[in-house]
Amino acid sequence: MKTNTLENKSVQKIDIVKVKGNESFPYTDDLSVEEPLEIRISYGSNEHRETKNISVTMRTPGNDAELAAGFLFTEGIISGYHQIQNIGQPQAECSRNRDNIIEVELVDDFIPQLKNADRNFYTTSSCGVCGKGSIESIKTVSTFQHIEREQYTLSYETLYRLSGNLQSFQNNFSTTGGIHASGIFDFKGQLLALREDVGRHNALDKLIGHALFTGQLPLKDKILVLSGRASFELIQKAAMAGISVVAAIGAPSSLAVDLAKEFDMTLLGFLRDNRFNIYNESSFHRIIEK
Repeated sequence: MKTNTLENKSVQKIDIVKVKGNESFPYTDDLSVEEPLEIRISYGSNEHRETKNISVTMRTPGNDAELAAGFLFTEGIISGYHQIQNIGQPQAECSRNRDNIIEVELVDDFIPQLKNADRNFYTTSSCGVCGKGSIESIKTVSTFQHIEREQYTLSYETLYRLSGNLQSFQNNFSTTGGIHASGIFDFKGQLLALREDVGRHNALDKLIGHALFTGQLPLKDKILVLSGRASFELIQKAAMAGISVVAAIGAPSSLAVDLAKEFDMTLLGFLRDNRFNIYNESSFHRIIEK
C-alpha cells in the first residue's frame, strides 16, 4: 500500500495586538491550522471502479493518510489494513484543492461497509458524531468487541505520570495552546505514539491509523490518554481498536461511561494533579497495583 499525501504545516504565525493591563503592543502569535479534508474512497472491480465522498472533516493538516485510514476503520467501513491498496491525493484535482482531498483506493472487488457511513457530508472538528443519521448507526460493530481482557499490572505512580508525559510531547499544543492530543502508552507509562489535531476525534483517528499501518491492532495491552474530555465517539473509536484502558484529562460523558462498561473497558477521568476518577470499578481492579 502506497501513500503520497503532502504533509502541510500545522501551525500558522499571525500578527496580532496583545493587551496586558493598560498597555498594548504588536505580537506574533502561533495558531493551530484548521482546514477541511474531504475523504473519498474508490472501490469495485478493476474494470468498474466507483468513487464515493465519505466525509468532510475539519482537521489540522498532517498525517492525512493515517486520519483517512483510521476514520474508515473506526467507522467500520473497512476492517483491516489489507483492504487498502493506496492512499493519496487525486491527480485530477487542481493543485489548490488537492491538498485538502484524500482518496483511499480499496483493493479490487472489496465491498466496503457503507451502511456504517450513514453520515452527512460535513463533520465539525469538535464532534465526530454530529453528522450521524441515527443513534443506531453510531454503534459500529467492533472486530475486537469480544476480545479477551488479560491481566495487566498498572500502578498509581504510572497513571499519575501519564498526563504530564502526554503534555511534554505535545509540540503543537505548547506552541499554540489550541489543539487536542491522543497518545498511546504501554503499561510502564512509556509513550509509544502521539498525534495532535484541532479535532479530538481526528487526533484519535490519526493514532489508530498509525497503529493500523504498523500492524499493532488490537491495542489490548495499551493505554489511551486523551488530552481533553472522553466523549462517546472517542470511546467507540477506542473500542474499535481493542483498547483496554482509556484515561482522560477531562470528564467523560454519560454515554462514554455506558459504552466503556459495555466493552469492559477501564475508563478514568480527570487524570491530573495525582488524582483521577474511576468510572467502571470492576474492570479497574483487574489491572491496578497500588
